[in-house]
Amino acid sequence: MKYISTRGGTAATGLSAAIGAGLAPDGGLYVPQSLPHFAPQDFAGRDTLAQIAAHLLAPFFAEDALAAQLDAICAEAFTFPAELLALATPDDCVLELFHGPTAAFKDFGARFLAACMQRMQPAGAAPLTILVATSGDTGAAVGAAFAAAPAMRVLILYPDGRVAPRQAHQLGCFGGNVAALRVAGSFDDCQALVKQAFGDAELRARMPLSSANSISLGRLLPQMAYYAHAALSQWRRHATHLNFVVPTGNLGNAVACMLARACGLPIGRIVLATNANLTLHDFFAGAEYAARASVATLANAMDVGAPSNFERLRWLYPQESKLRREFAVDAIGDDAIRDTIRSRHAAHGETFCPHTATAVRTLEALRQEGAGGTWAVVATAHPAKFDSIVEPLIGAPVPVPPALADLLARASHAEALRADYAALRQRLQGH
Repeated sequence: MKYISTRGGTAATGLSAAIGAGLAPDGGLYVPQSLPHFAPQDFAGRDTLAQIAAHLLAPFFAEDALAAQLDAICAEAFTFPAELLALATPDDCVLELFHGPTAAFKDFGARFLAACMQRMQPAGAAPLTILVATSGDTGAAVGAAFAAAPAMRVLILYPDGRVAPRQAHQLGCFGGNVAALRVAGSFDDCQALVKQAFGDAELRARMPLSSANSISLGRLLPQMAYYAHAALSQWRRHATHLNFVVPTGNLGNAVACMLARACGLPIGRIVLATNANLTLHDFFAGAEYAARASVATLANAMDVGAPSNFERLRWLYPQESKLRREFAVDAIGDDAIRDTIRSRHAAHGETFCPHTATAVRTLEALRQEGAGGTWAVVATAHPAKFDSIVEPLIGAPVPVPPALADLLARASHAEALRADYAALRQRLQGH
């Protein structure tokens, strides 16, 4: 399969080249030239997440040098579960995606990408710099996935003071080939700096650069697998489609769900939950798309005012009228996030992170409007990552998963960086 740019100004290229480049030369995002189509019976005999991922992704890897290693890549990346569990309310489920090493859904894509890129790196090649902007969870997942990888270094840019304390600790705890840069600005500033670096032809001629953000196909494609796994589980038990509420900021996880449905997986409605950053909400309510400055909220990983993957969304649904008909977006403010965390724990003993709480609140509204069928809230992070928010609301400590406890026990350090491209360029060249 070949890959093209969302902006149409780049020749079709293979998967490895697209993963290595991160961003297309014309500034767009790589997308598949076409989509394969599956039926549920195509996955007969495949039950594990790794098995389903390998079969789902095989067409996307066709004719690429990585195709022969796809089974091994999936086995290496998907070593922890994506659990679909029942909630207390009837026909409501939660898809727990936080059982990986950094307790966030981004572990799936980051580990898959690292497995690909380590196989792509030629022996004796110049060191590769992985440049990543994070609003909270991406950076830690990438740091964990690439820590100690030979001939690779990782620079993580995050907005200083706009991530949870435990998130910040994770970002700076890896050391070695992984450096954390706390930027005096917003996530959008961090993302803009990364994009400037990828658009700097002179810099890229001097040093190989690649991305580990959700702009990377190596992050996006594997995220389809846990939606396929959950939807197939529902189909095999009940022969019905599974609907999803996806909390989203930069739209990568949501686009992965949309791609899985477009490939024929038994997925029903997809509703997006956002916070007080209203770029997506206002567009789906009928306004013209307009990126804006992000605002800080309790659900900080979703504090995105200019979601990069909106380009992929428009590629998938080029007619805006159809796009607006296919999906709905709900915006949840901080007061509602607090109320949801507090009330669900009090009523049912359920504990959610602020991001997952936006999806829970949205599902409650959907049920009040009469939505039927089985729905899964996508739980993107373990609530223990947000102890300073969650514990005062529920009046109890949140147990820390062992993998997260291990990271929090390490020393942590982050370098200060101005929200200025000249400063980033100097840091990149100074190593």
